[in-house]
Amino acid sequence: MAIAEDRVEARIALFIDFENIALGMKGSKKKFDMQRIMDRLLEKGRIIVKRAYADWGRYDEFKKDLHEVAIELIEVPKRSQTGKNSADIRLTVDALDLCYTKEHLDTFVVVSGDSDFSPLVSKLKENNKHVIGVGLRGSTSRLLSDNCDEFLFYEEMEGRRVEPAASNSKSKKLPPQKQEAFALLLDAIEALLRENKDILWSSMIKDTIKRKRPSFSESGFGYRTFSELLEDAASHGVIKITRDDRSGGTYVVTEVHFS
Repeated sequence: MAIAEDRVEARIALFIDFENIALGMKGSKKKFDMQRIMDRLLEKGRIIVKRAYADWGRYDEFKKDLHEVAIELIEVPKRSQTGKNSADIRLTVDALDLCYTKEHLDTFVVVSGDSDFSPLVSKLKENNKHVIGVGLRGSTSRLLSDNCDEFLFYEEMEGRRVEPAASNSKSKKLPPQKQEAFALLLDAIEALLRENKDILWSSMIKDTIKRKRPSFSESGFGYRTFSELLEDAASHGVIKITRDDRSGGTYVVTEVHFS
């Protein structure tokens, strides 16, 4: 009997307490890179909802970068006008609304280090949602990080690195287009290994590439099929592959050489 491939991907709702992140980055010489967070989350699944909350008049210099990754900017009043942190309240209300009304969303990501979100995290988990927290190491409450199913620290996320030169050293003498194809392949495999995937199905690898680069097509790199790309990478010693007869002869990556 054929064994079904594990192609389940998380369907993510992303909520960003931007004021908390901006305050945490204050004094840092490095610019906040939202793409770094997006790339890491896209390794886990599709991001369906993307919202960031702040008084955007105070953070105008960040708006362009957030727009480039299609994040909806939710305007909230200044704290001094309301006496409360309106961003926290609005984010919580919106997250719970989606929790109760959008059953297809199974993963909620809260980007903040504020312990005030711990009750929200608990309520989401009560409703069988997987909760991932993202925050800065120096400004994240232990209460929040310990309450999430998973917590990712911004400083430990790798920046975007999928460039032709990032490919396996054995492919450095290949044409740039082939180098880039192999680099995308290796990046997707590395992402799946980070997610502790036991079997690296070819379809799973391709799905991961397309989440991180929606415009990807193997034909754009000169291959008729994705299997042909895998075969070429294997012939250059970048990966090792085998066919799984139980799943109809689908390719499975059994070994990878990152350097």
